[in-house]
Amino acid sequence: MRNIALFLTYEGTAYHGWQMQKNLPTVQQTLEKAIAMVVGHTTHVTGCGRTDAGVHAKCYVANFRTASSIPCDRLPYALNTHLPADIVVTKAFEVSEGFNAIGSCVRKEYTYLIYNSRVRDPFYVNRAWFYPKHLDEKVLQEAASQFVGTHDFAAVRSVGTETKTTVRTVYYYNVERKGDLIYLRVCANGFLYNMARAMAGTVVYAGEGKIKPSEIADILASGNRTAAGPTVPAGGLYMSHLWYGGEDAFECPGENITVSI
Repeated sequence: MRNIALFLTYEGTAYHGWQMQKNLPTVQQTLEKAIAMVVGHTTHVTGCGRTDAGVHAKCYVANFRTASSIPCDRLPYALNTHLPADIVVTKAFEVSEGFNAIGSCVRKEYTYLIYNSRVRDPFYVNRAWFYPKHLDEKVLQEAASQFVGTHDFAAVRSVGTETKTTVRTVYYYNVERKGDLIYLRVCANGFLYNMARAMAGTVVYAGEGKIKPSEIADILASGNRTAAGPTVPAGGLYMSHLWYGGEDAFECPGENITVSI
């Protein structure tokens, strides 16, 4: 059996996240059906993370095992003929037997996109969070920087998937403005349920003046979810870069996130 890794990109509006769910469309379910049609047998696809309903991926890594001898360079084209237009396989390659798309991932980057303008743009609906009040990116950056380091992130996660620990390491959290678009890019060794969206909401809370950036350290120390900012809408969140270590070390960098026309 070959162990095949896939690079995907998808627009997640139509899906209830990655994870298979009964009677609901998901990315995993859609991909597994396409793979079965191509390789001629059912297979389980392991994804690099459980993106929530409505969340997008500029890069996403999944792996599956198959006895099929179809060359890897032909798999993307074959799979894409059976996938809807909002899910695209960009690369396929063989990995070691022990490779696991989620377990072998050592770092992940999410990007949250805010459309910061007084006038709504219909082309950003479900692609960026429309926020009409002006946000000062310098204040946002000061707040975002408070998350960098190893902390207990229980204060910025929603109740959901159980984990052994809520301690994570954030390597960087960068804020960048390009015209009316604000990009919040955060990289960590792992993310808790809704952590990236709650962090973005807390950064915006600071931008609104509801909390001081310096108070974020105390919020994290308290573990109190109600003290942090809200979980912002899913449509602005993108999985944007992945790093893998060990025998199959590689990166899956997402192309520049742009949703304008």
